[in-house]
Amino acid sequence: MSLHDMEEGMEYLCQRCGNCCRWPGEVPVSDAEIARIAEFLGMEQDDFIARYTDVRLNRSGLTLVSRPNHECIFLDGIDCRINPVKPVQCAGFPNQWNFPGWRQTCEAIAVPRREGGIVES
Repeated sequence: MSLHDMEEGMEYLCQRCGNCCRWPGEVPVSDAEIARIAEFLGMEQDDFIARYTDVRLNRSGLTLVSRPNHECIFLDGIDCRINPVKPVQCAGFPNQWNFPGWRQTCEAIAVPRREGGIVES
């Protein structure tokens, strides 16, 4: 994945606006993520897979399903129903990956990056 429009020496603190959860695209999930999310939801893994995943477009694994308007199936208003166990892709936005024009959508706040990648508060 790539990074766009990042300020040198800055990291971005998520403000939990939910806008990235409305962006069209896939959210790949690994076997470990499926297990964590299913357990968090109190579901069997097979039931979780049948209800909340689909085959990725490149057929290389599974992705979370989206609503018809492209929102993540787990978005509830601006809250993520699975936030404590959300997939790595979700947790990494926008510092580990983003898309062209993300700054017009995302409300994350730029803060100076400290050594070791720890953000100053």
